[in-house]
Amino acid sequence: MLVLFSVASFVEVIAYGQLAAFTPLYLPAIGVAPADVPFWVGVINSGANLFGVAFLPFWGALADRLGRKPLIIRSFAATGLGLAIAAAAPNVWLFAIARGITALNLGNSGLMMTALAESAPASRLGFAYGVLNGSGPLGAFLGPLAGGPFVDRFGFAVVLGADAILLGAVVLVLAIGFREAFTPPADRPALLRSAFGGAALLVRSPRLRLLFPALLVGFAGWMLVFTYTPIAVARIHEGTDPATAIGLVLGAGGLVTLVASPLTGAIADRFGLARTYFSLGTVAALLWLVPWMARDYVGFLIAWALANGVGSGLFSLSFNVLARSVSDAARARVMTFSYLPLNVGFILGPAIGAVVASTDPFAIFPTAVILELAGLALVAVALRQRMA
Repeated sequence: MLVLFSVASFVEVIAYGQLAAFTPLYLPAIGVAPADVPFWVGVINSGANLFGVAFLPFWGALADRLGRKPLIIRSFAATGLGLAIAAAAPNVWLFAIARGITALNLGNSGLMMTALAESAPASRLGFAYGVLNGSGPLGAFLGPLAGGPFVDRFGFAVVLGADAILLGAVVLVLAIGFREAFTPPADRPALLRSAFGGAALLVRSPRLRLLFPALLVGFAGWMLVFTYTPIAVARIHEGTDPATAIGLVLGAGGLVTLVASPLTGAIADRFGLARTYFSLGTVAALLWLVPWMARDYVGFLIAWALANGVGSGLFSLSFNVLARSVSDAARARVMTFSYLPLNVGFILGPAIGAVVASTDPFAIFPTAVILELAGLALVAVALRQRMA
């Protein structure tokens, strides 16, 4: 099961990394004027994630009724279907709809971790989670890096089609190889009550009421930069093969993340979570000023990779901050919503970028500094509130 989930997540993150990296280059090919690309990048990303988040509470509730397997397979099928439609889309409207369909995969990480927790020995669960979650940064590193030359040579539609075929293979392998012994519960609460019942915990806790929006603001800054960096790279890159140039920048960021995330965790264990989180958070925010000042490609690549790697380390620490802000009894239910600030940040960040980047793509970097520092300040205030 662990191997199946890790390979499936790896393939999916590769596809998503390529979708994020090369969509700005592709939009003019389906009728978007070059000057309107920043606006449409924001609309597509914000709209897709808003659509996906609307369904997010229902996947866990349905998994409790139907089992983990059909809901996990659903997520990869949605991604593959969306990519297939995007590959054939003749205009930006159908492309945007396809992107929304891919967002129906939100929530699959939590379902896979739940399935692992129900089957893996307790003594091996930490290792299982580490392997599963490690497939994400690796896919984010390899996806744009390997995809760039193929996009330059064959076109983005071909790469999207290939990704769709790989996701179809993932669905087939999971359908055959994932065996689940599921017994439907005798007590079945109403679907709406089951879906949204856990959210009441977030409202009742004074700390969580502020902590979730605080993390959202900080993540919005990171997602703003992540979404619009390909446009900034295209602006400063001189020469041919723009997709390869974008892939190298994002791939370098993924490579640094592979080192930075575990290193950040080790530093937090040594010097304390709060001290590391706020120190690293301040550095991570200010580092976005370095690529903002860089106007040559190599300097930008190095600066962006460093800033993104440190930001990724802060992201992983955020889950520790959240987990320590709830009681043991409520932790599992609250952590079900742990990706909600990131999901909503993926709506807010690109929406801000649709305005900011339309005049100057490099304006995303000082804007991200403001958002991340504001989020950090709000986290400090939230941690002063009582837990529950």
